[in-house]
Amino acid sequence: MITVGVVTCARSDFGLYMPLITAIEAHPELELEIIATGSHLSPRFGMTVEEIEAAGFRIHERIESLVDEDTPESVARSIANGVAGFARLFARWRPSVLVVLGDRFDMFPAALAALPFRIPVAHIAGGEITEGAIDDALRHSLTKLSHLHFVAMEEYGRRVLQMGEEPWRVIVSGALAIDNCRNASLASAEETARRFGFDLAQPVALVTYHPVTLEYDRTSEQINNLLAALDKSGVQCLFTYPNADTAGRQVIEAIELFCSGRADRHVIVNAGQSGYLNLMSVVSVMVGNSSSGLVEAPSFKLPVVNIGTRQAGRVCMGNVIHSGYSVDDIAAGLRRALSADFRRSLDELKNAYGDGHAAERIVHRLAAIDNMPDLVRKKFIWFQTGVISEAAPA
Repeated sequence: MITVGVVTCARSDFGLYMPLITAIEAHPELELEIIATGSHLSPRFGMTVEEIEAAGFRIHERIESLVDEDTPESVARSIANGVAGFARLFARWRPSVLVVLGDRFDMFPAALAALPFRIPVAHIAGGEITEGAIDDALRHSLTKLSHLHFVAMEEYGRRVLQMGEEPWRVIVSGALAIDNCRNASLASAEETARRFGFDLAQPVALVTYHPVTLEYDRTSEQINNLLAALDKSGVQCLFTYPNADTAGRQVIEAIELFCSGRADRHVIVNAGQSGYLNLMSVVSVMVGNSSSGLVEAPSFKLPVVNIGTRQAGRVCMGNVIHSGYSVDDIAAGLRRALSADFRRSLDELKNAYGDGHAAERIVHRLAAIDNMPDLVRKKFIWFQTGVISEAAPA
């Protein structure tokens, strides 16, 4: 039996994991063990570890890491806490393979602590670029700490190869987010509007704005410009919470004040994966700097105003309108996104992030790790253009 330890640090990655952990649980040769850490264990972010259990999954271990502040020091201390916590865990229990996803500072400690214990690491969503965030460096560091790489598209796979990884370790699986889009059981528009308190007869914006961690000292200016542009537009607003990043509290305080006393503005601490997809299926526009605007939103042909540099470098579809940080830039992006002409231009939009079968590809490869070469003994390969291998060598 191959024990698969899946590390989840936030509501966002757990929602993405859902098709994968369901597939792992159903596989006769795989045993699922979930390790919860980061903001999952934070009351300020809704103690979302309870949602994992409510979904019917057992938590193998809780690793406390998050320092309840939003300064650069607290991020660094959270990383240190996480490394220490995972080290204690691995000293008494080791999975056959550890699965990590993405680029978060609270995901990084799991892979770093696994290194001296010679635990193979499988990394999902490597090779992507987000130039405005410290996540960019963390993602690429996770690639070098990992032994299998499940990437969303060929372009991202080539970046992983450029970092010296052996081609047989790199699998173009597609993005797990597209599995969720394909499998989503969507409520009616009317039911979603009732649940989240907005009027379908009027334009509504789903707003997800995270601090730009390489520009955290400008967070107040940036969020205030966004709110001024939204106020100017007159659209209804549904805000989701930011990640647990430096200056995140500035975003939370600003949006809560903006929504206070207004029936057409709401803050949603945690919509859940299903609720978030339902919102994307019915709102008029998405605004902010979340990766979901670039990855999931194209599946719903949803116009997106992507603000600033946080997602710079990530592959975008035709639904994305890029905006600067000024009030005028954001307002202009909103006007274009809400226009009937722009919406019609998305009628034939295809999502390049996958076909909705990523979990199947990942599980197939995880189930074969006993037949692979020594996973933890890596070679550096000089990058060559070409097709990424789909099979391990004999």
